[in-house]
Amino acid sequence: MKYTRHQSRQFAIQILYTYEQNNISLQNAIDQVFANYELSTDAVEFANYAILNQEKIDELISSNLTNYRLDRLNSVDRAILRLATSELLYGSPATVVINEALDLTREFSDTGDNKAVHFNNALLDNINKSLKK
Repeated sequence: MKYTRHQSRQFAIQILYTYEQNNISLQNAIDQVFANYELSTDAVEFANYAILNQEKIDELISSNLTNYRLDRLNSVDRAILRLATSELLYGSPATVVINEALDLTREFSDTGDNKAVHFNNALLDNINKSLKK
């Protein structure tokens, strides 16, 4: 089955979340997420790039947080931000990456008050600007 890029990002978020929450290998996280679905190679590629570059990604996120620490963010938002930041690093178009991240935030994290959406939007905008310096 061919998944859309959005669906692949949804799976990638689940892989990153499972990887961090369960403290397991990337392959085990992939196996868990795709236990009942056909594998998305794009999702695996997204997640793999984010994990391989996690130290740099976490530094970028942390350096753009104001009065906040990365470990205080909920795990879902961390996964979304790591995925989006990895895509920004990879050179994907910022408007697409940020819009997708905000859609994922609405789907997986926001409680309806748009606070998570606004927070992630501002943070990703700052990260994007810092990458252009």
